[in-house]
Amino acid sequence: MSQSAALDHVCGLLERQYGELGRAAGERVRQWMQGGVPHAYPEIIARHFEDERHLPLLFDAFWQVLPFGTGGHRRRVGYGPNRLNPTTVAMTVQGHCQYLRSAFPTAKELTVVVANDVRVFNDLSGTYRFLGATHPLLGVSSRSLGRLACEIYAGNGIIAYFAAPEKPDAVLSTPELSFLIDRLKTQGGVNLSASHNPPDDNGIKVYDEFGSQPVAPQDQRLADAMLDATQIRSMPFEEALQAGLVRAIPAALHEEDVNAYVKFYGNTWKARPDIPIVYTPLCGVGLTTAGAVLERLGFPLLTPPNEGPDGSFAPIPFKAPNPEVPQATLPACAFADAHHVDVVLSSDPDADRIGVEVKHSDGRWHHLEGNQISAVLCYFLMLDPQGPRRRGLVIETLVTTKIIARIVEKAGDSWLADDLLVGFKYVADVLKQLERDGRYKHIACSPSQLVLATEESHGVICIPTIRDKDATPACMYLAALYQRLRLEGRTLLDYYVQILEELGGYTEVNRSIVLSGAEGVVKKDRIMASLRESPPPILAGQPVRRIADYWDQKAFGPFVSETDKLPRNVIQIFSDAFIITVRPSGTEPKLKFYCQMLPCGQPSGTRGLALLKELKTRAETVARQIYNELLARIDVSLSEAALLLPDIIDLDRKQDFDRKTVARLRDALAGTTHANLSELLAWLRAEAAAMTPGADPLPALKPAVAHLCKQWAEELGSRPLFAELQRWASG
Repeated sequence: MSQSAALDHVCGLLERQYGELGRAAGERVRQWMQGGVPHAYPEIIARHFEDERHLPLLFDAFWQVLPFGTGGHRRRVGYGPNRLNPTTVAMTVQGHCQYLRSAFPTAKELTVVVANDVRVFNDLSGTYRFLGATHPLLGVSSRSLGRLACEIYAGNGIIAYFAAPEKPDAVLSTPELSFLIDRLKTQGGVNLSASHNPPDDNGIKVYDEFGSQPVAPQDQRLADAMLDATQIRSMPFEEALQAGLVRAIPAALHEEDVNAYVKFYGNTWKARPDIPIVYTPLCGVGLTTAGAVLERLGFPLLTPPNEGPDGSFAPIPFKAPNPEVPQATLPACAFADAHHVDVVLSSDPDADRIGVEVKHSDGRWHHLEGNQISAVLCYFLMLDPQGPRRRGLVIETLVTTKIIARIVEKAGDSWLADDLLVGFKYVADVLKQLERDGRYKHIACSPSQLVLATEESHGVICIPTIRDKDATPACMYLAALYQRLRLEGRTLLDYYVQILEELGGYTEVNRSIVLSGAEGVVKKDRIMASLRESPPPILAGQPVRRIADYWDQKAFGPFVSETDKLPRNVIQIFSDAFIITVRPSGTEPKLKFYCQMLPCGQPSGTRGLALLKELKTRAETVARQIYNELLARIDVSLSEAALLLPDIIDLDRKQDFDRKTVARLRDALAGTTHANLSELLAWLRAEAAAMTPGADPLPALKPAVAHLCKQWAEELGSRPLFAELQRWASG
């Protein structure tokens, strides 16, 4: 069959199988095959036609153009307009060039900063295994995409500042990008990074002249410019470098950035050389920012030797370099144990998120969640008698812990900007409004009076000229607090529990339902539509008192642009016991929901770790109930065991676990197929391999298997293999 006939055949299959979306996918396939799309690799796309088993992949890669999410694009690397690749990056950058020309028509010269993290595409999931051991996207990195961005800016006559242009492995973090935009007075910038996503993903985030990601309606004008970017203008990198259109970021500015943190830290605490801190950048760029600042302040820093820059995130469990994922720092915790250190600080690959693990006196490691980190930092900065005792502006989003408001209220002489839409760009927008107009709603103060801006997803800023999340200030304050508490014989966990005892039993659990592909988009939309059409009178056993729908234009104002709709696709459900917020992610294929538990009905006399355990058990029970109540709106239900699987695993895999793996595991335990635990675990690892592509799935299965063992104890408890599995799962 000729390539033309094969193309016709595949396009017909797409339309028959997927209807109107399939027809649109086929039209895009034809467009990419005709050679008019830059970096399209039509010869590689043609390889998809050779086997109809590739049809779902082809459809998912072509059914839509990669949408402009929270400040840019983020997606799996792959071939097609619904993937992150040189084409989609080139179109984004060209659109940004056109936007800058229209937004700054009188500028004598236009300048941008181009940043990149460490990630490299190696197709760990095996999606493109059928293409063989070599194909054009293998080895594509954030750095190579950054060079491509520089070439396009140069081709449009725009100067691009780039970290050490002559070095193939140079990096620049998100917070330093924000600092440099402000310091160099550029009209914007871009970051080639997928933040904390798995290594098969990548992304591009666009920044404005304030060093922040734009909000509506500014982001609409940017998105429109990208749609109009049909012709890519480019200049070879070396030629652009010679012409001065690509310029090295002055090394002195990095030193200035580090010194700004040191000055801001002041005399908070004199670092002690005898109490070391373990810090891991989770294979990202954080040693250049948080690591450099901690060392400059005199904190004795220890970093696991294999967790420096590595775009494959090889040593990180699940290949998930995300401080929100407790398992991500397990190797760093083992390293800390070996060096007798009781804290692990971490940051994600672009160094904007902060993670904290605490070893308590019981010898166990405890993962501090984003809201807990926010509470500790806010209390330390404002209320701690030995802390800075700062007063001023605190900013939080609508899904950040409500204990922040209690801290600000108790501190007094301060302002709270709260209930912002989810995303740090809305935090930055408050600072921009105060900078431009001197006022934000009921608040009249200067951005320089910022004490803390924080959100639930491990994001913090303290220096107001940094307009995106920043792990560094959190690291330096938490390092100081850890050392002080260590001398007092206490831990950061003790400190957090003390805050709960003083201010009330607030606790939070955030979960995600991962829904991939076009079908996942439909399911997300169905759940949100169902909540609007049939609001629940009772949720997780609690009467619903009020529902706030941010799409309600009477209550929250008219949409100012199409890009205003996605971040406002938020529903909050209020009861006496909790606030539940449901929203689709703007950057990832998931529906997120946030359970903010209120200090309602807290038993008197419960204190210490018992209080923390009780609150967390209550919150997690509610979260599992709500998970299934949301799934019920698309006629899906998961077992209790499947609900215990981490949320990095998508819904289809969790359903497969329920439908297939559970029964097969039970049969394996009841039979004689596996002679010992090692054989059984080897089988289970292979059975569940698709759950965590490129990484060992067994750590992800432990909580679910432990639950199943409790269920099967009476039936299978006498079998030696069962007892071995039970010990493994509970260990």
